[in-house]
Amino acid sequence: MRIGVITFPGSLDDRDAQRAVRMAGAEPVALWHGDHDLQNVDAIVLPGGFSYGDYLRAGAIASHAPIMSEVIDAAERGVPVLGICNGFQMLTEAHLLPGGLIRNDHGSFIRRDQTIVVENADTAWTTDFEQGEEIVIPLKNAEGGFIASQTELDRLEGEGRVVFRYSGINPNGSLRDIAGITNERGNVVGLMPHPEHAIEAGFGPDTTLAMRSGIDGLRFFTSAIRALQTV
Repeated sequence: MRIGVITFPGSLDDRDAQRAVRMAGAEPVALWHGDHDLQNVDAIVLPGGFSYGDYLRAGAIASHAPIMSEVIDAAERGVPVLGICNGFQMLTEAHLLPGGLIRNDHGSFIRRDQTIVVENADTAWTTDFEQGEEIVIPLKNAEGGFIASQTELDRLEGEGRVVFRYSGINPNGSLRDIAGITNERGNVVGLMPHPEHAIEAGFGPDTTLAMRSGIDGLRFFTSAIRALQTV
């Protein structure tokens, strides 16, 4: 199983995402934003960071990178695509997901271990979770406030396309506490928290069992592998 991770100018977490793919049991494939070749990967990750052009609007310029035309085509064919933080912003800018991400309502960059609730465990990236399960994933963003029209929000809720919701605290002012969403097909998922930073004991969030022992993020990547194996 081969999962591609695209590097954009300003990507910070591409190597972390590659490592998460490897830890989950798949082969990570490094992809470059300026290419038109997905190298026949089975799934795609758009990692976090601060991509070029974010000063205009987060993800706006990167969503027009050459490789994004291939990502859009792949997503429309049903290939699993995960957008993390800046990758989520790119997915909304590329219209693979609805809504948008704006400046945090408190105006500051935030970094915290964030509890989120799994609202949809039926997407390509969440099948190893249980609906209603609370997980802890690191969060770090300055423009993480999810917005959409009331009509769009109602549609996302009604169609079960809210995948994750913030619990305990809303860290950035996202409407209806939304932390992540999916497309109608369930193969494209975007979220602001960073699952690739919660994959190995000793390096993840604190849990009630031990400091830095949280590995909830690993199940994002094992979910994708499982989804691909059942196709």
